[in-house]
Amino acid sequence: MTLSMAGVAARPKTAPPQLAIRRKLTLPLRWISPVALVLLWQLASSTGVLSPDKLASPVTVAQSAGELIADGQLGEAFAVSIARVFFGFLIGGLLGVVLGLVSGLSRWGETLLDPPVQMLRTLPHLGLIPLFILWLGIGEEPKLALVAAGVAFPLYLNLHAGIRQTDPGLVEAARVLGYTRVERVVHVVLPSAVPQTLVGLRIALGTAWLSLIVGEQINADAGLGFLINNAREFLRTDVVVVGLVVYALLGLTTDGLVRLLERRILRWRAR
Repeated sequence: MTLSMAGVAARPKTAPPQLAIRRKLTLPLRWISPVALVLLWQLASSTGVLSPDKLASPVTVAQSAGELIADGQLGEAFAVSIARVFFGFLIGGLLGVVLGLVSGLSRWGETLLDPPVQMLRTLPHLGLIPLFILWLGIGEEPKLALVAAGVAFPLYLNLHAGIRQTDPGLVEAARVLGYTRVERVVHVVLPSAVPQTLVGLRIALGTAWLSLIVGEQINADAGLGFLINNAREFLRTDVVVVGLVVYALLGLTTDGLVRLLERRILRWRAR
């Protein structure tokens, strides 16, 4: 148990009955507004208020999704996009964590690294597309670079902030107890930075999917972005919506996985 946990009073592992009931009721209630919106969308399409040239009906979208799944197009596009996000996130995540650790744990690191990183952070990374194309061509490299740039900065900022916001009293207590500098970092500073870092991870994942949507407009011949662009050329709004829904589901899934990880790692926090 780290020092940051030592002063936390024991909390009940099970939620009070009223809280448990409220949670069970909240989940179904949260579906009311999305279902109502889909029903209104279908009603507008069925009555002719919403033209299919502008937006296909939910029934048509569902049918198109089934066809894309059956002929394998959606599965192939899904696999390509997942691979792009994975490798882009791996590159950007590694860069953001390394820079965040160096800048957060070292005064010299903060002095030398933080100013240029903060300057680059203020640039809209989606605006770097022309430079990425000039530097890296029009293959997979600019797409991965765009995702990596979108991931690196949120992770860097939140990890750096989490390290710097460590309670000085905990660090001093560890020093008095005879902990070495490395032990203070491992047992006090890094655990204290975990909540903030997980926030950065959630933001980074959301930015990764946003970056991918834009990146797959760059001369893509596969992936969800290619599927959407190809459908746009033929005015297939149903296929465009299918691609957007898959993007949204992927974003929600990855965010949910991080939230699950957060609940498991931070079990000691009040819920």
